Amino acid sequence: MRARDRTAVSALRATLAALDNAEAVPVSEAALRGVALEQSPVGAGTTEAARRELSDRDVIDIVRAEAGERLDAAAQLTAPAQADRAARLRAEADVLLRFLDGPEPA
Repeated sequence: MRARDRTAVSALRATLAALDNAEAVPVSEAALRGVALEQSPVGAGTTEAARRELSDRDVIDIVRAEAGERLDAAAQLTAPAQADRAARLRAEADVLLRFLDGPEPA
């Protein structure tokens, strides 16, 4: 963010959101229907649930999927008016893939 690299910031924010969503605990259908007011849990933390723990493999798969989605979307943007958007999506994918591949050799 300090370097004002909008492409990297955009890619990283979206990927962090995807990782955060992947950690969410699935909600059962019964929980969505709710319960009577008198049966509602009361007190601090009674509705909290521990988030899922992602493995290193899970994180890598999510980051790869985010990069893949950007590359797929860029491939579909073929009109000349969409060239800038396609280039931005490819650049975002490159940012994400660099995190997986590690730093470039000096």
